[in-house]
Amino acid sequence: MLAMQHPYVVVAPAETMHVEAWAGTGKPVAVIPGLFGASFTFRKVVPLLAAQGFRPIVIEPLGTGFSSRPLKADYSLAAQAHRLAAVLDSLHAGPVLVLAHSLGAAIAFRLAVDRPDLVRGIVSLEGGPTEEATTPTFRSAMRYLPWVKLLGGINLVRRKVRSMLLDSSGDRSWVTDGVVMGYTLGEARNFDATLKTFLAMSQAHEPTKLGPRLGDIACPVTLVVGTAHHDGDVPPQEVALMNHSIVSFEVDSQTGAGHYLQEERPAAVVSAVERLEQRAR
Repeated sequence: MLAMQHPYVVVAPAETMHVEAWAGTGKPVAVIPGLFGASFTFRKVVPLLAAQGFRPIVIEPLGTGFSSRPLKADYSLAAQAHRLAAVLDSLHAGPVLVLAHSLGAAIAFRLAVDRPDLVRGIVSLEGGPTEEATTPTFRSAMRYLPWVKLLGGINLVRRKVRSMLLDSSGDRSWVTDGVVMGYTLGEARNFDATLKTFLAMSQAHEPTKLGPRLGDIACPVTLVVGTAHHDGDVPPQEVALMNHSIVSFEVDSQTGAGHYLQEERPAAVVSAVERLEQRAR
């Protein structure tokens, strides 16, 4: 069995990225989680990737999972992409295939634009060219931040996460108490810092728009979407923009699945990476 390493990569003062890198000589795949779930959300996919000869490298964006939560950091998607590049440079891992979920895909697209030497191809799981680090709903919720600890603290957050996971799913059977705990382990470790980081993310500003630069993505991109009615899907206008702008773009639909394809269809996710590898040669 391949061993997994859990290094922490320092990319700037007070900015430390948690990385789960599998040992071996397989083709590297940088795995980028979204805002919730961190490396835990890919626990079904990563062993399957390794079994198919890939070398997964899960990188948790700053402020998520077990990466650090500095209060004065830049939490824009552009800054997150720069940190991702710094991790890959530090590990001498590039060029890589990138498997990214939701908001992680918006980071991956920016990485492909800024550092094309690091990216061979991208599989986006339900992630489009998002222009902001948080949604309007998330930013609106930040108004109630002072009340979160009073109204239940981490238990309140876990209830909200459970509701979000259920509403985002096609098949809801995977959303258990244990999964909700796993999705909030990093957040619970330092809850005060988590709340302040969420606020910082909601106030982040992007230096430039991604949409006009999508045409600069030279590597192949596959967007994988679930067809079940669910929260968090990629708006049709974003799919159309990617199809029009990205030179090599494909859409893979998973019937009956929701937003968390890595939970509901892990084998299909690995198949998408395998097909991308063929296109990237």
